[in-house]
Amino acid sequence: MLKIRLRRMGTRHRPFYRIVVSDSRKVPTASAIDEVGHYDPRTEPEHIQIDRERVDHWVQQGAQLTPTVRKLLKRQTHSATESV
Repeated sequence: MLKIRLRRMGTRHRPFYRIVVSDSRKVPTASAIDEVGHYDPRTEPEHIQIDRERVDHWVQQGAQLTPTVRKLLKRQTHSATESV
């Protein structure tokens, strides 16, 4: 089963996350099928960049979003409407 989830990058105490599509049976650090965005919680405000078209494509192919990625998608759309 495919999952769209976070992959932790960066060094100790400086997390940076990539949003990737990968097989749920493998560890999160295993090779990913596709990278659809990234998330940097250390900036002010938090930097969230997700390619919605690629996420929609993978969801149509049967990939499932993790709860954290789902929250990030909602935050990204909410912050995009505020800036307009």
